[in-house]
Amino acid sequence: MKRKLRVRQAQTVLPFGVGAVLDVQGESFVAAGIGNWPQTKTPVTSERLATRLGVTGFYAAPHTLNDRYDTPDRPGVPYVRFPGWLFCGACRTMVRFLREQEKPGEPPVCASCAAAPRLTPMRFVRICADGHLDDIDWWYWAHSRLTPEERAACSEEKRAWQARRLTFRVADRASGLEALSVRCGATGAAGGSCGAERDLLDVLGPQAGRCSGRNPWQRWDERATCGQQVHHVQRTAGNVYHPVVYSALDIPQTAEAPRAERDAAESVRGHNLWSILLDALGTDREETFRSMIKADTGAADDVVDRLVAEATGAPAPQPASLPGEPKIDLSRDEWYAFDAQHLPEASPEFAVRRGRLGLDAETEEPWASLDAHIGGVVLVDRLREVRALTGFRRHSVNGTLVPADTSGGLRWLPATEVYGEGIVLTLDEERLTAWENDPRVRTHVQHISADLDASFRDEQLAETVGAELSPRFLLLHTLAHLLIRQLSFDSGYTTASLRERVYGRPEHDQRGLLVYTAAGDAEGTLGGLVRQGEEPHFAETLIRMLEAAAWCSADPLCAEHTGQGFGNLNRAACHACTLLPETSCQTGNTLLDRALIVGSARVPGYFADVLTASREYAAATALG
Repeated sequence: MKRKLRVRQAQTVLPFGVGAVLDVQGESFVAAGIGNWPQTKTPVTSERLATRLGVTGFYAAPHTLNDRYDTPDRPGVPYVRFPGWLFCGACRTMVRFLREQEKPGEPPVCASCAAAPRLTPMRFVRICADGHLDDIDWWYWAHSRLTPEERAACSEEKRAWQARRLTFRVADRASGLEALSVRCGATGAAGGSCGAERDLLDVLGPQAGRCSGRNPWQRWDERATCGQQVHHVQRTAGNVYHPVVYSALDIPQTAEAPRAERDAAESVRGHNLWSILLDALGTDREETFRSMIKADTGAADDVVDRLVAEATGAPAPQPASLPGEPKIDLSRDEWYAFDAQHLPEASPEFAVRRGRLGLDAETEEPWASLDAHIGGVVLVDRLREVRALTGFRRHSVNGTLVPADTSGGLRWLPATEVYGEGIVLTLDEERLTAWENDPRVRTHVQHISADLDASFRDEQLAETVGAELSPRFLLLHTLAHLLIRQLSFDSGYTTASLRERVYGRPEHDQRGLLVYTAAGDAEGTLGGLVRQGEEPHFAETLIRMLEAAAWCSADPLCAEHTGQGFGNLNRAACHACTLLPETSCQTGNTLLDRALIVGSARVPGYFADVLTASREYAAATALG
């Protein structure tokens, strides 16, 4: 019996990266750490991402030249069989399958049955908050209701880890977990049968016992001392594996300053105190004039320092990071590339061009109102994204981070590069600023921000949303979700094929979003998404998106909700109207509120007047 178990190269980072449990063709495996990867690997370059993560570089899994995987025995990314406990569906015998029993190309089969049926992995495993994963001690589970003396009388007690007389039974007159039980058929006291048995009714949840302090691919001498409580879960449960993945777009370097810095620089140079400040450098009056110029222009200290250095011929100062901000913000450079006055020249990894809604001379509603709310459109004909796996957590997203290299001796990370296309949508700066300064909007967002501060995901999401949750981030994030759902109807891509990048941090003058497709194991896509971003398709898409967002099948419950979703971090957002597959969302389907788009009784929507004009136009058209 020969079979080939395949994992695509892109899947070795997500969703089947280091530490993940893989179910394939009735068998179950766990991905080993990168210390066990073969010497033959594919280099992946991304200097910005490597600097951000503090590593020397990235490698992808070995690639293949054809669909037959080149040669049968070519080394690839290692996956270790897990759980080790298997059972036969015919005779119900449980087997502890060891690594030395593996036969290349053949699944494990039952040696007790004449037909040699394939063995099935046990459904339950144990994990802990420190990121360890191990088999459940099924021998102890079957004997856990006995006294220590009765357990010691079992002939398998000395080799409990490899108990050979266990059976996984199914009762005919029960249902659910109560119908399943593990029974010991070894010899007991006075030469009789042990007969210890316990059902699985209470198998899920926290359990007594000591954690092994290791993962299945680690050697026994690599185990750590772990004092965490163990939890029994199903091996495919969502809390078994929480990967930590960072991604960055491959963008060309540009010498052009960001638009916000250029505007601030012009304001500083044109200030009537600028020349006086230059004359007062090095005196007690310097700080006074600097403060007055900053107050009038809103320029940051680093902008004034740079202009002073240019005027005096001094070396340019190094830019400082904002408090609480990582030294390298991956989204900042990406936004500057999309918002540049002169877009970067096309390259094999990055090709962008300006798009239009085609509504410049439009006076008819709702098109005129829509055009006034949109700042611009940039079409991304080609982009390259690098996704790197730094590690994983188990049991909860705030558990201990287990690095991808559990040996701790490597300075590189597993990564994959993907190519795709996208649409960048920016909002009008003046309208956006006026909207988010509305007291009703600020009060509404403060309640969501309070829920975020109380959530354990606060630190996890800080790099995405910034030091403080802003109204524009919630608006742009919700808009990205609604746009992806609408584009899935218009472009032919599924929602799981599209991803978002939200640029909503006011400290960087961000006011846009990127919806893109980056397909693994493919050299780009067919251009369907960019086609939908061209005129007149995109304007029609936006109007249909707003009309769809105004109504949800769960309304009025959804529209009036004051806290739903994970940690109550969503408001008017549910599966029927806004949520996406979690691989498409930067924040795990949190921080969403449809009311900020279309409006409600409590808060004005940014596009509320566009939606009203669209409804009036539709009513007038229907009435002739």
